[in-house]
Amino acid sequence: MNAPLTRPLRSWLFVPGDSERKQARALGSGADALILDLEDSVDPAQLPAARTRVAALLKATAAAAPGPRLWVRVNALASGQLAQDLAVTCREVLPAGVMLPKVSSPAEVLEVAAQLGTLESRLGVTPGRTRLLVLATETAQGVLNLPRYPEALRGAPSVRARLAGLTWGMEDLGAALGALARRDAGGGLTFTFQLARTGCLLAAAALEVPAIDGVYADFRDPPGLARELLEARRDGFSGKLAIHPDQVAPINAAFTPTEAECVHARRVIAAFAAAPGTGVASLDGQMIDRPHLIQAQRVLARAAQETA
Repeated sequence: MNAPLTRPLRSWLFVPGDSERKQARALGSGADALILDLEDSVDPAQLPAARTRVAALLKATAAAAPGPRLWVRVNALASGQLAQDLAVTCREVLPAGVMLPKVSSPAEVLEVAAQLGTLESRLGVTPGRTRLLVLATETAQGVLNLPRYPEALRGAPSVRARLAGLTWGMEDLGAALGALARRDAGGGLTFTFQLARTGCLLAAAALEVPAIDGVYADFRDPPGLARELLEARRDGFSGKLAIHPDQVAPINAAFTPTEAECVHARRVIAAFAAAPGTGVASLDGQMIDRPHLIQAQRVLARAAQETA
């Protein structure tokens, strides 16, 4: 279960680190990744027990049959709890990856990557195997520092290779700002949160890593989730965080190329193959150029990865 990534992860389901019952249900949810949470969903008084529970689950599932990748959301570096989170949960078995919350600058990513490298060395694990998913927009400083990620990680190729993606969140950012609402009357994100979402998407693209869309908190609103999934797939996100098992199947479906999309992609590629030596081709009476070809190749590559 805790093997390195071999295909894109579409659904990332949060599970409280101290709830054995919810973890058991989540393991059968069909999620690509489970995020065993030591942060927001755990009462501080229960944190020691949650760490012990997560460590036991990682050990128990280390040799299990293929299933969801097990990730751990640690506490923020600034909290002073992160080192102990890693020391206890990773004492014997490392998770597939670590979600790092409330990041304010790429320097924090570099520091945590170094800590993971030390753990890997101690356990005899291949360097870089434990991936990092960065929650990059939960502080105002984090949003302002998104453009710094490509330059900051350019000189750290091992850290960049460890990076599984960037994701964004609005609840902690909203609290930091004192925002009275995150969405407008029509359900759309207000400008500040659109800015955070878009900044995350652009930074991930600049780093050439996946961008994972944030949670849709109202798990009793399937139509609302469906609308947000359409927007996320349209804009270029490759997966989405989930807070309830019922959200997993719609997320997986939304980020899996459909047969119609694959058929169209193959037709685009065939059109270019029929017009060698040129940067444009014609399909159904319309001109298509290299961006269409690149997108078609992406769709088929993603479809191939999903079935690998």
